[in-house]
Amino acid sequence: MEVSHGFYTRVLSSLTKVFPDCELTDQPVITGTALGNETFSFQVAYKSTWHLKQIKVNVESALNEWVTVRSVGLVPSELPCVHDQDDIVLRKTPGLYPDPLYPLEETEGITAFPGQWRSIWISVDLKNAKLSGSYPIDITFESANSEILGREVFTLEVIALELPEQTTYHTEWFHTDCLATYYNVEIFSEAHWRLIEQYVHTAATHGVNMILTPLFTPPLDTEVGGERPTVQLVDVEAVGDTYHFSFEKLERWITLCREQGIKYFEFSHLFTQWGAKHAPKIMVNDQGELKRRFGWETDAAGEDYHQFLHQFLPKLVAFIDEHQLERNSFFHISDEPNGEDLPCYQRASEIIYQHLADFPIMDALSDYRFYEKGFVKNPIPANDHIIPFLEKGVENLWTYYCNGQKNKVSNRFFAMPSFRTRILGLQLYKFNVIGFLHWGYNFWYSQYSKKPIDPFKNTDANYSFPSGDAFLVYPGEHGPIESIRLEVLNDAFQDIRALQLLESYTGRQRVIEILEEGLEHELTFTDYPLELDWHLLKRERINRELKRYQHM
Repeated sequence: MEVSHGFYTRVLSSLTKVFPDCELTDQPVITGTALGNETFSFQVAYKSTWHLKQIKVNVESALNEWVTVRSVGLVPSELPCVHDQDDIVLRKTPGLYPDPLYPLEETEGITAFPGQWRSIWISVDLKNAKLSGSYPIDITFESANSEILGREVFTLEVIALELPEQTTYHTEWFHTDCLATYYNVEIFSEAHWRLIEQYVHTAATHGVNMILTPLFTPPLDTEVGGERPTVQLVDVEAVGDTYHFSFEKLERWITLCREQGIKYFEFSHLFTQWGAKHAPKIMVNDQGELKRRFGWETDAAGEDYHQFLHQFLPKLVAFIDEHQLERNSFFHISDEPNGEDLPCYQRASEIIYQHLADFPIMDALSDYRFYEKGFVKNPIPANDHIIPFLEKGVENLWTYYCNGQKNKVSNRFFAMPSFRTRILGLQLYKFNVIGFLHWGYNFWYSQYSKKPIDPFKNTDANYSFPSGDAFLVYPGEHGPIESIRLEVLNDAFQDIRALQLLESYTGRQRVIEILEEGLEHELTFTDYPLELDWHLLKRERINRELKRYQHM
């Protein structure tokens, strides 16, 4: 729409990515529906013939109390894709990509650049709103001298039903050391705890209900022989061959995370990544001096580390029991082992199961033999390796993706269309996958944690992973800056809850029929529609079906 000469606007869905250097091709979306306790997002794109600064965005609606407006920022991507990336991407060229969502109150209005499309992101968070009916949302763009430049109206219909509580497990690995490094605060200082609280809160309000809990410094994405900053929640003291453990920091962590809405705790890996060959870094107070007792130099099969675990794990289980975490605790052995690591992983597994057999023990791995031989109870195959696990009827199955999942399956790189991120929800629902894991909530280091990076400038872990793999949030001056991808991923988990609600009325088979209406092939992890409109209309179809039950 054009109100003022040379200023153009268009309402778009949350699934459009607006690039500054190309024309819009997606059609306007001026209406939508949402359930009574979910977050609904849309965009308004704008372009000007002239360079205009300090543009004020005004929103008028009966929903104002629940509306947040943010500016979609651009960040550079030098590695948007690897050489064998498929073609289900928006572009493969380096450049500026839309991703961070900047709060407008921290800016002096928005800027229109000559001939460039940009957008604002409007979220309506209906939690605790207790509303129903149709609500116009009037958005105006006003120049610094109070001239109305553009105006759009979006109408949101709120259905008088609420999403059920999220039951799908969802963890995005939380890197507390990255917080301390970027903000230059002492680890587990009061300033660090405040940052942890902020970032946990953002995760929990976006569908993350499980958190990686660093009993000891997580042995993840660390160069062999190198080490990451110590983030150890369990204090250890050695008196000869006897160890004493203090859980004060762990107790504070558990309390903080529960207060922010986290329900489940995955305790950090008890052996090193890629095969369980060594122990994680563990700092021990020995005669008043804090020393590294275990690490890369420790043979995972050695007696010293076994004796440590035999003393530590019963104390940890007692802590779990004391804090009523028996049904909320999950454990890891080693991340992403491969077939060559079976013997090492077996030895590690046998030690862990002596003490933790009553708990879910899960690892990201894609070789079925680890599960078949009983070395891990809860395998987490990548979404491009999940089919054999499904075909063999593995129960309580999770999945994950990372930089290697680049052909056909869901993922969240900058270069991918947002529907490729959101389709994950429908896939998890259809195949009864109970959990999703990703390694990068806020990984702001280079690959192997060799050095810190500035995620506003380096979005690919120092030219290592396609942009968008390593983090979902940016480090803002006053706390986390969220991203388009975080919001769309939250939509995926809201979709699961909507499908579960519909299932409670119609049964599972009917829900799957609705999901696959009009498709030539059944919905799978690699086969799904590649048209943005299908994904928007499918959720609207689900909501229309749900609306029939809103006054029952």
